[in-house]
Amino acid sequence: MKNKNKTSQKFTPDPDIKLMDQVRQVMRYHHYAYRTEKTYSDWIIRYVKFHGSKKHPRDMGKREIEAFLSHLAVDRDVSASTQRQAHNAIIFLYDQVLNIPVSEVIEPVKAKRHPHLPVVMTQDEVKLVLNQMQGNHLIMAKLLYGGGLRLMECMRLRVGDLDFDRNKIYVHGAKGGKDRLTLFPQSIQEDMRNQLVRVKQLHEQDLVAGYGEVYLPFALTRKYRHAAKEFVWQYLFPAKKLSVDPRTEIIRRHHVMESGLQKAVKVAVTRAGILKRISCHTFRHCFATHLLENGVNIRAVQELMGHANVKTTEIYTHVMEKDLQDILSPLDVLEDEENIT
Repeated sequence: MKNKNKTSQKFTPDPDIKLMDQVRQVMRYHHYAYRTEKTYSDWIIRYVKFHGSKKHPRDMGKREIEAFLSHLAVDRDVSASTQRQAHNAIIFLYDQVLNIPVSEVIEPVKAKRHPHLPVVMTQDEVKLVLNQMQGNHLIMAKLLYGGGLRLMECMRLRVGDLDFDRNKIYVHGAKGGKDRLTLFPQSIQEDMRNQLVRVKQLHEQDLVAGYGEVYLPFALTRKYRHAAKEFVWQYLFPAKKLSVDPRTEIIRRHHVMESGLQKAVKVAVTRAGILKRISCHTFRHCFATHLLENGVNIRAVQELMGHANVKTTEIYTHVMEKDLQDILSPLDVLEDEENIT
């Protein structure tokens, strides 16, 4: 995620390079995540193409922005969050890259919000799914459920993020660029110690081969010259092969692709015979819901989840099993009365 202190500073991109190269230059200066860079770039390209590729964004403004965002809501039927993402990308283009702040209030046709209750598994269902998994995918799924981690938070965990003494996991640069502490389940700590042994062996092999460097966020590489090769910074779940960093072209060992865990969870759910729309993120929903069902204070759950507002956490009270299990359907009440008479 971006460094919020940096974004307040204006950075002027090289005017002699192409527009999208300017976009990437500014985003890298502000330390935006690579995923955010790709997403914003995609929206900016779609915005330009929507109005004809020959028309430069500096020659467009409020009317063209509203037309594009309205098109997304009316013709493409995107969600409110998707429209907001596109809006943020375009405003970034004008404000940070072109240095043309859009002073007028942007008022497109707004995409409709469709609040959805999160899909949650029972504790027995979680157990059924986990029983269908193995290896690192099982460990990662247990971390998602046991610590309430988002998918990419799990993928990006590093050796130094585990605190065995305090039974805590440090989550750095999560959604919104925030850090937080969450639970480190004792039941998987032995598995994690074994994983650390494997990671260390792999890291030592990389060092012998002349590699062993890992990506570090922000300017840590410049600040700590040798940190990128230290074991404590290595990913907990490293990729099998070295790869070329698309930004720096340095050969590194990145973390595993999230698609592997996503596929493993999908297969496990099918084998478990559970007919719910379950994804990796469902484990995070289950973490919060089951904590509340077990009597954990909602404020504590809010902190573990990293929610800025407790109202976000309160949505899980609507899917708690304890709220509904003792309530009889009016039909059942009617049937009981008929049996009595």
